Amino acid sequence: MSTLINNEIPVELNINQDIITSTLGCDIFSGAGGMSLGAEMAGINISFAVENDKYAADTFSNNHKSSRVIVEDIRKVNPTKLISKNPFVLFGGPPCQGFSLSNTVTRNTRNEKNSLFEEFLRFIEELEPEWCVFENVEGFRSFQKGKVVKVLKKRLENLGYTVNFDVLTASDYGVPQDRKRFFMVGNKNGIKFRFPEASINKYTVADAILDLPNLQNGDFIDSLPYSGLANNEFADKMRENSNFSFQNYVSRNRDYVLERYKHIKQGQNWKAIPDDLMKNYSDKNNCHSGIYKRLDSKKPSVVISNYRKNMLIHPFENRGLSVREAARLQSFPDNFIFEGTLMYMQQQIGNAVPPLLAKALFEQINEMS
Repeated sequence: MSTLINNEIPVELNINQDIITSTLGCDIFSGAGGMSLGAEMAGINISFAVENDKYAADTFSNNHKSSRVIVEDIRKVNPTKLISKNPFVLFGGPPCQGFSLSNTVTRNTRNEKNSLFEEFLRFIEELEPEWCVFENVEGFRSFQKGKVVKVLKKRLENLGYTVNFDVLTASDYGVPQDRKRFFMVGNKNGIKFRFPEASINKYTVADAILDLPNLQNGDFIDSLPYSGLANNEFADKMRENSNFSFQNYVSRNRDYVLERYKHIKQGQNWKAIPDDLMKNYSDKNNCHSGIYKRLDSKKPSVVISNYRKNMLIHPFENRGLSVREAARLQSFPDNFIFEGTLMYMQQQIGNAVPPLLAKALFEQINEMS
């Protein structure tokens, strides 16, 4: 059973000595657990996760039964009380909004803007994992003109790690979505990580969701039969250990929004909407290209990070994406259940690292160990 720890970190936690340290992983800033799921698919046992958001922590706990989840401000967590030193891998993606380069250089952890970034480095310094993985949004690579990447690399090197970094596209690794993530991987034993080669198979939106049930605007149905057979390897993988499509939850949009949907063909966005239906926008030119985007069934999905707010549209039906459809596009299997209100479920899915992308990364780490 998972142990959910709220507000208080115990002085000592019993470590399962049956699990060999060389396979142990630690997930900080874990969110719902997309990276941990990918690590588990690669044969890594997740010892613990740290996540401050209750709903995301509930999701993690319910889907990773053998892992402890610490629901706490990471600045209050002592990692050496959670696990012995030298686990196999520690990974996480601290938020970097408002980050200040100057205070990072001077290691001023009192600065609120830098403290979460510093916590990632503190956990590495105190636990000395064999491998460490820092992940973030694609824009991290160019953040403050690339200076932050150089600082992170230097800091890890100062801790004794050989470091490499790159931006990976999820659709190159079996995920039906063109989502890009930044990864920096370090090794304590002098190994320079080689990022995994792209997969031969690329899956489309149709591959991902066409076997899921037909739905309508505002549907909130816990489970439904699949609408058809899994006709490709990806859908078949998503349906393992599941006989139904769970969490068929669709945001309820107003009638005028649905009327806009009717004018948008696959691959088109808000520009296809007649002007008389967009009168509440003072200047349509300020609309982002991802707004009112109808997914193209024949291509991998666009990024679904904020799919409810952006009003991404189902390729064939005039409605938004369901929780299960969005989860499929992120490569979460159908038996992975999200906790919280609909808004929190959507946020957890949108924020996650696609599990199959993480799996490819961790398999490569295993291979090079």
